[in-house]
Amino acid sequence: MFDKLIRGAAVVDGTGAPAYRADVGIRGNRIAIIGDLGEAEAGETLDASGLHVCPGFIDMHTHSDLSLMEDGRGQSKVRQGITTELVGHCGFSPFPLVKRGSELFRPGTYSARISQVDWTDLAGYAARINRQGTSVNVAPLVGHAAIRSAVMGVEDRPPAPAELDEMCALVAQAMEQGAFGLSSGLTLVPSSYADTDEVVALAQVAGRYGGFYDTHARLWDGWHFKGAEEAIEIGRRAGLPTQYAHIAIIDPRQQGKAAEMASIFERANAAGVDASFDVYPYVAAGTSLSQMLPGWVQEGGNKAMVARLRDAATRRRLLGELNEGWFRGIPWDWKTFYIASPGDKGDPAWMGKHLAQLADEWRLPGKEALLRVIDISEDGARSTIFNRTEEDMQVFLKHRLSTIGSDGNAISADGSQSKALVHPRFYGAHARVLGRYVRELNVLTLEQAVHKVTLQATQRLGLRDRGRLAPGYIADLVILDAATVADRATFERPHQYAAGIPHVMENGQWVVRNGEHTGALPTGVIRR
Repeated sequence: MFDKLIRGAAVVDGTGAPAYRADVGIRGNRIAIIGDLGEAEAGETLDASGLHVCPGFIDMHTHSDLSLMEDGRGQSKVRQGITTELVGHCGFSPFPLVKRGSELFRPGTYSARISQVDWTDLAGYAARINRQGTSVNVAPLVGHAAIRSAVMGVEDRPPAPAELDEMCALVAQAMEQGAFGLSSGLTLVPSSYADTDEVVALAQVAGRYGGFYDTHARLWDGWHFKGAEEAIEIGRRAGLPTQYAHIAIIDPRQQGKAAEMASIFERANAAGVDASFDVYPYVAAGTSLSQMLPGWVQEGGNKAMVARLRDAATRRRLLGELNEGWFRGIPWDWKTFYIASPGDKGDPAWMGKHLAQLADEWRLPGKEALLRVIDISEDGARSTIFNRTEEDMQVFLKHRLSTIGSDGNAISADGSQSKALVHPRFYGAHARVLGRYVRELNVLTLEQAVHKVTLQATQRLGLRDRGRLAPGYIADLVILDAATVADRATFERPHQYAAGIPHVMENGQWVVRNGEHTGALPTGVIRR
């Protein structure tokens, strides 16, 4: 007797092995038996003939830290089969909020509206989410930027020895409370103020607890390959696995060299360093526009940056440093920068326009239009930037060391972001891999793609009871139609749920049934 019985599906077990026909029996929140279950009885039976059943998918790079607190349904993700979100990326985690931590923390950064912040550490953050419940597991990293700003504020200087000790203690606290590892954002303030030695010292702490290091690496002029090498060096010196986040080549002078970049990771593994990367299947990124500004402008946090932009002399200095069409040594075309959201203080009329259009409307050079958007929106505006190639992305996607990370947030089409032109990766990254790159283009087989988003990902996370269809594993399951699974979200109309995934189970409970969210919130924060 089973609580739930799935009959007649093609089982893609997550290991990469060929699919096979079987029944899946579930008791409580775990898989009990997989095989020919004949006349077995169950409280609920689902005929999955003609469909595939897979382990729940893992999104290896998200910023759903607060969006899942705002709306635990996380429909943009769970409706494409994602049952675990790795959060706390690019150095930004919503904890620790101690001492000067609030100088960095802004709920708007996470595409969420949180009225009450009632936590200071991972334990408090987890308790808040767990009280509310979610439809996807939340697996947290602790962010270097959050750690640094808590102790030092947003200051461009090395830490004093006592400050570094305090930062290490905060990493240890987060790891003791269940963080999966340490993340950094070395292109982004304030992580970008750190040298390699500082990050190594903190990563060593995470490594002692069995965690891994996840990095948004340095990417500016001359750093596309050096940034990968620095990431691997940090992992080697700190003695822990390294995950390179949302791998891409955004410098047009280096595009076409994806295989060369991937070979850096191959050589590292051959030398005994555990290093891998994740990728999302799009040719556009999404970010705040202030990322394009020099570090000195951003020092002190958001309010200090906006004040500098509004000081005439400082603005003149900044404009003198900004070379029209170039940022930090990389050529940029303002026609590739689209305003996805104006933020709370920007003009909704900006949305969907690229910076070259706004510059023409305002009769300003592109770099002045950039500053005007940041100034008026107080850096609340978000941009979609077309800055990578399909060819490079496919090289990374099919590489044996890659997993899939959307860099998108778990939201709902009827939620607080429903008017924003969010990146379609929020709604479609994993479904796009299965539809476009498996079925249509044959870049991967179905079994290879499922392996990347299940067992390969959980092995990086150290989760021993998820990511595979086998007896004893937690019943996080996806039932999909391989003939119709597809992303439907576009840059113009992003708030469209994926197709071809009629059923999703989390912890033994249906969270999507017959293509609709059931309202179930059976999970929350999981710990390393």
